[in-house]
Amino acid sequence: MTPHVLVIGGGQNAEHDVSLETAAAIEGALRSRGFKASTITIGRDGRWRQGEEPLGESAADSLVASLPFLARADVVFPAIHGPLGEDGTLAALCALTHKPVVGSGICAGAIGMDKLATKLVAEAIGIRTALGRLVHAADVGDIEFETEVVVKPVSAGSSYGVTLAREAGQLGEALRTAAHYDDRILIEHVVHGREIDVAVLREADGSRWAPSPLEIHADGLFDTATKYNGTARFTVPADLGSTDRAALTQAALRMFDALGCAGVARMDFFLTDDGPVLNEVNTMPGMTAESQVPRMFAAAGVPYEELVARLIDAATVPAARPKPIDVVLEEGPRRVLDAIDGERAGSYV
Repeated sequence: MTPHVLVIGGGQNAEHDVSLETAAAIEGALRSRGFKASTITIGRDGRWRQGEEPLGESAADSLVASLPFLARADVVFPAIHGPLGEDGTLAALCALTHKPVVGSGICAGAIGMDKLATKLVAEAIGIRTALGRLVHAADVGDIEFETEVVVKPVSAGSSYGVTLAREAGQLGEALRTAAHYDDRILIEHVVHGREIDVAVLREADGSRWAPSPLEIHADGLFDTATKYNGTARFTVPADLGSTDRAALTQAALRMFDALGCAGVARMDFFLTDDGPVLNEVNTMPGMTAESQVPRMFAAAGVPYEELVARLIDAATVPAARPKPIDVVLEEGPRRVLDAIDGERAGSYV
């Protein structure tokens, strides 16, 4: 029997509109493949809606009213990017109600959404990340630096709140911008290299694979405006030598496994002269037909509608146990976040 899929879109964060586009595209793809699909939306105010009208007067009331829709579904496709969606929140709701869910589970979503936690995992398995410093929004007035840095909220998506501060006078405004999205902020050294994305898909049989990577071409920082105003260009597949391609693919697969991801995830790297440097992980990446992940799979011979169908197939069969990966810290505690300008700051594993 063809499963009934409930797509959840919208969300209570800055990526609300992007998520609506993703949800609409996914529902259309499902219908084109013969699935019974319906969509429910979470508004910016937290109230659940089917159509234009909220299902209740409060977020709690509307959630209760949405449960019959969840109960009737065979599988849930949470198409919400960012906090209170991609971060494991909806995966937790599905776990509590025993509903199969497309994509990563609670732990992988929560860690992948947290850029600091992601850095700790990456460094633990030998994947380099940008040197940086964690600060709190309450302390932004006391921060100084003497080099070019990127400032970003720890938990946000679509590059919201991300700023390139080229000189000391720009840092304060960059920190205040990031603080609109999270109380925790990363200040990272600029990494000079090519921007390369790698997508990883876990199939219904438990196998996972990565199509050829994609390269992003942007003038300056690949920020929110550049992502959505059409000025960025993509090369699919990226023009890479076999050594670089293998290094990027292996790093992406190792991160996917270390986080315990499922469904599809996108790993964003900088390719430097010394190899890949992980930028971030997206456990619910953009999923319109024109988004980076579907472009990579389309170039590998998997059209958008088929990719969406494979995600449903993978969600409706018992998960295969992934092979364990080796995590070895041979030198005791190791600094993961280095200091900027000689200040002692950072976290250890």
